[in-house]
Amino acid sequence: MEISVSNLILLGFLVLMLQPLLTGRVFAFRREQAIRMIERRRKSRVITMIHRQERRSLFGFNMTNTIGMEDAQSIISAIKATPRDTPIDLVLHTPGGLVLAAMQIARAVEAHPAKVTIFVPIYAMSGGTLIALAADEIVMGEFSMLGPIDPQIMGISAASIVATRDSKPVEHVSDIALVLADVSDKAIRQVKRGAVELMTPRLEQAKAEQLAETLASGTWTHDYALTATEAAGLGLSITVGLPPEILDLMKLYPAPVKQSAVEFLPFDPPGRRG
Repeated sequence: MEISVSNLILLGFLVLMLQPLLTGRVFAFRREQAIRMIERRRKSRVITMIHRQERRSLFGFNMTNTIGMEDAQSIISAIKATPRDTPIDLVLHTPGGLVLAAMQIARAVEAHPAKVTIFVPIYAMSGGTLIALAADEIVMGEFSMLGPIDPQIMGISAASIVATRDSKPVEHVSDIALVLADVSDKAIRQVKRGAVELMTPRLEQAKAEQLAETLASGTWTHDYALTATEAAGLGLSITVGLPPEILDLMKLYPAPVKQSAVEFLPFDPPGRRG
């Protein structure tokens, strides 16, 4: 059969379209194997919520994910389908997202009778930290990060909006600023109340309220990196030291956004070098 140039071009185009889809299926199969191995080793139910930029469409477009209602629905279904006496290991890697969705997930985590461990391989910021507050144990790496849970109004810290309103006489504050400050006051109170609700089964009321105040009232900027040591100092149940299988699992969630500027070769011990 004669192969024309046009057929070769068409074949190449089809390969380019299908390559991200086939690669995604391969990674999905490898992730399933890795999750099953962790479940057998830890005798637990493993649930993951990994938000990374990943090529998912036929044309390989990048998609950025945050915590949304679909995540909440999926995780709640998984938790409810888990036997009451089976521990849950929830692997979180997320920049945050909707407070409503994060609170729904956190309440489902808190309601599970058996132990719930949350693993934070790299970061679980904002809504991810809110979910972590509901866990019996938070396992972090040496350089993993949590973050503040202060609500954001139109991309601006609610605490900063309130502070701006309070910094000048009310007659010098515009109606729009007053409305935003009112919404901010409510948002902060709601997040604090939710955080205290999640933590009181494990912390005393006074300690939970103090921690909620620190995390939700604008003590830091919203992207502040809360280290494991600092989080433990605030009163959270933190264990430092991620199991190797959790780190291996994270490698199966590639983020092919662009060519990385970081490059290194596999380590070759000096005694084995030719």
